[in-house]
Amino acid sequence: MAELPVSEQNTDPARSNGRFTISTLISTEDSGRMHYGQTDTARYDTTQANHLTTNSTYYMRTFGYNTIDVVPAYEHYANTEITSETKNPRPTLADLHSFLKQENIHLGPPAYELHRNDDLSEGETEEGASEGAESPQAEPVRFGWAKGVMIRCMLNIWGVILYLRLPWITAQAGIALTWVIILMSVTVTTITGLSISAISTNGKVKSGGTYFLISRSLGPELGGSIGLIFAFANAVAVAMHTVGFAETVRDLLQEYNSGIVDPTNDIRIVGVITVTVLLGVSLAGMEWEAKAQVLFFIVIMISFVNYVVGTVIPASVEKQAKGFFSYRTDIFAQNFVPHWRGPDGSFFGLFSIFFPSATGILAGANISGDLKDPAVAIPKGTLMAIFWTTISYLVISATIGACVVRDASGNVNDTLLVGSLGCEGIACGYGWNFTECAQSHSCQYGLINYYQTMSMVSGFAPLITAGIFGATLSSALACLVSAPKVFQCLCKDQLYPIIGFFGKGYGKNNEPIRGYMLTYIIAIGFILIAELNAIAPIISNFFLCSYALINFSCFHASITNSPGWRPSFRYYSKWAALFGAVVSVVIMFLLTWWAALIAIGIVVFLLGYVLYKKPEVNWGSSVQAGTYSMALNYSVGLNEVDEHIKNYRPQCLVLTGPPSFRPALVDFVGTFTKNLSLMICGNVLIGPWKQKLSEFNLTSRGHTKWLTKRKIKAFYTDVLAEDLRTGAQILMQATGLGKMKPNVLVIGYKKNWQVAHPQTVEDYIGILHDAFDFKYGVCMMRMKEGLNISKLMQAHINPVFDPVEDSQKNSDAPPAISTLDPDALVAEQQASTLFQVQQGKKTIDIYWLFDDGGLTLLIPYLLGRKKRWGKCKIRVFVGGQINRMDEERKAIISLLSKFRLGFHEVHILPDINQKPRPEHVKRFDDLIAPFRLHDGFKDEAAVNEMRHDCPWKISDEEVTKNKAKSLRQVRMNEILLDYSRDAALIFITLPIGRKGRCPSSLYMAWLETLSQDLRPPVILARGNQENVLTFYCQ
Repeated sequence: MAELPVSEQNTDPARSNGRFTISTLISTEDSGRMHYGQTDTARYDTTQANHLTTNSTYYMRTFGYNTIDVVPAYEHYANTEITSETKNPRPTLADLHSFLKQENIHLGPPAYELHRNDDLSEGETEEGASEGAESPQAEPVRFGWAKGVMIRCMLNIWGVILYLRLPWITAQAGIALTWVIILMSVTVTTITGLSISAISTNGKVKSGGTYFLISRSLGPELGGSIGLIFAFANAVAVAMHTVGFAETVRDLLQEYNSGIVDPTNDIRIVGVITVTVLLGVSLAGMEWEAKAQVLFFIVIMISFVNYVVGTVIPASVEKQAKGFFSYRTDIFAQNFVPHWRGPDGSFFGLFSIFFPSATGILAGANISGDLKDPAVAIPKGTLMAIFWTTISYLVISATIGACVVRDASGNVNDTLLVGSLGCEGIACGYGWNFTECAQSHSCQYGLINYYQTMSMVSGFAPLITAGIFGATLSSALACLVSAPKVFQCLCKDQLYPIIGFFGKGYGKNNEPIRGYMLTYIIAIGFILIAELNAIAPIISNFFLCSYALINFSCFHASITNSPGWRPSFRYYSKWAALFGAVVSVVIMFLLTWWAALIAIGIVVFLLGYVLYKKPEVNWGSSVQAGTYSMALNYSVGLNEVDEHIKNYRPQCLVLTGPPSFRPALVDFVGTFTKNLSLMICGNVLIGPWKQKLSEFNLTSRGHTKWLTKRKIKAFYTDVLAEDLRTGAQILMQATGLGKMKPNVLVIGYKKNWQVAHPQTVEDYIGILHDAFDFKYGVCMMRMKEGLNISKLMQAHINPVFDPVEDSQKNSDAPPAISTLDPDALVAEQQASTLFQVQQGKKTIDIYWLFDDGGLTLLIPYLLGRKKRWGKCKIRVFVGGQINRMDEERKAIISLLSKFRLGFHEVHILPDINQKPRPEHVKRFDDLIAPFRLHDGFKDEAAVNEMRHDCPWKISDEEVTKNKAKSLRQVRMNEILLDYSRDAALIFITLPIGRKGRCPSSLYMAWLETLSQDLRPPVILARGNQENVLTFYCQ
């Protein structure tokens, strides 16, 4: 706990001068009634900036001493406020252990306790809370599990197949296989229901239904594609169910010779009128829509009761002529086994016909935003709906199969005369002879021939017709509500262009009026087509796609072992969910294979679009958790992999500072490491810890986003350090993970070394020595125009890697403080560099002067594999003797061919050891002159003191000892200017200065001389003297 200073002895309120005073922690009169809302005089000295001001004794009573720590509260975890009261935030970590800011220390009793007695209705949600007491909003309508989910799902599951096709399926497959078909279908829907239950109880579910569940679990890519096609499928399903209703009405009109125009146009007229009425019910509000659904439910239940009563009523002569004889064991026995007929007479053919009648379990989840408690309502209501509809299917198939024979003529004169012969079939035992029509397959009645068998069996046939009306209209109404609700959530997420217009909500329930109108227009369009046989299979496959992804969402969230996957619904299995996902895909192809391919193709297309656009949303999906889990497992698995030269990859630690300051350096390394090896951009923040801590915490995200926007596949890391060299040492030792650890240090050339403070040059050279000590290879990049573009960005120059170039050499000036905003950094226009453009037919020149293990060759080879550098010709230059040029050239070509690098142009430099021109030698002498000790005529004590104070100074002895090496750099520069003036890129083996023997200023003079006056970028590379190339296969 973060305690607050309290005056120890001042007990007089008049003399306390604003200081907190208590005599006991809990007074006797308060001991029996400790209410959170109680207040007391609790004041702190406000003259100090870090003293608290409060007027509550709640924290004293809770912890025994005053503190700015707060007790756990709902409001600390909610995204929005629960009431109009001011939200009391959880103190930050800085508030608890660092300097306490005056404006952030107002404390009060926990907000959830203040509102505990506010009598918030069960239906009120965070989104519906009022913003002020002056204009309170009306409470939105919210539904419980029965009215909101169970009834809605049952109505959507029940349909015309129950009334018109289930008896026929029973006659074809028999009662036994019909039950198998029913239970197989229900197995898929039950597994899906369990998956829905698990996902919907893993956090607060808002509006959006199926789309919300899938997108927040699997991410926007799959969620967005399913959300769009699911909303469209529901819109077209409105037309399907409405046409089913219209066809039934048309048939009734034709029975009484009351057609409106013609059969097709009658369907259109009735359908348009019906969907318009349903739209009016939906626009009236969810409360009226729910009342209509309850009315439909009551009608369907009455039709079921009517059917059951009809089965026990003794059959009339007319019903017996149509094959109904009430419950008979021999009829049950005959109908228990299958009797296949017609083109659909197969198990999977009948399964494909029945399965759509088991769907509809998402109707309740689709209005998740209108439920009181979705986490309770969706699991309970969905599973109860599946249970009761399954019972109804099983009961109807068993009872209809025990009452009606398969074939009947419907002719009341087909009675069996006493003593007549030649009668076949079970009806003969009941006095009826249906042999003739049964043998010729011309019977018009019976279980296998007459689709209206349930109407015939029922006590009052019009009630069955009313049930068909209720089933079709309720399904149409459920889809008419589901489509806009799902589409509205998709529009608000802005995953796709243009559709955002339809996301606006109206009224207390945030009704998507525009979405309703769009759904209405789509439904009208398909009703007017009046040919839904082609589109219906695609819609069924869209729903199955949703089932498959819901099950896969549950499986994927479970298999990733994410700590955030904590559903309160425990009765699910990840393997059952995977089984449900696979079976859903299989059923898609069993139903209609071409429709399955179309559905999957549309999903893949929409998935690809979202992947391309990369929307800036972060929902903590299981895909993110799975990515982490996979990366972790593979990273740990690398520990068991022994290193081999064939698998060597240059894993680069790039000292970029802020990456946006040195884009050329970033682009160079990013070009040859992309999709190949590790790249880490390192930044050392130099300065006081407290001063740099805020920058350390703020800028990392912005730099990472900058790299992502530039399409550089790299990590960014920064460290706080007292000086540059210490920070670089930390980076070289600590960056990386297991075997994914840098082995090459990439650094920019210090262009201003002559005017910079000598200590910064000493640190710069020290970094190179440290890299070699840590077994790193080194790459140093120099460009004629320099690498640092921070001045062009109107930002400070990071003193870590390129101190302020001050003509007055004011090294004591404090470094500028960064004010770079991470979001502004990403928004800035990206600077273009040489490494982002096509290089054409230029050359990449490699001066492989010393054998460093092959790194100087490997990096150009990797660069040449990239498209932008692919047309460049790579030339290799090596030193040699003039009298052995051919032999040495053949030897190098032979070696390179064994390395299989594809370098065929090799040049021997016989004049590499010649003396350079005098004017170039003089230029080198002038370069090192300001850094010489000139100790030739001074006594030894004075010289030692000078060397101790200025270790970067060059003694006369060191100039003499290194004269040959110095002249070598001058001569190499002349060769570079002769051979590589027009090259696209130059690689040179980096010379090494012996640690402790070569002053930093002399070494920098070598590098300056070697690479000066060259137009193309120069890469000075040096491996760690261990092989990175091999010509062996093992």
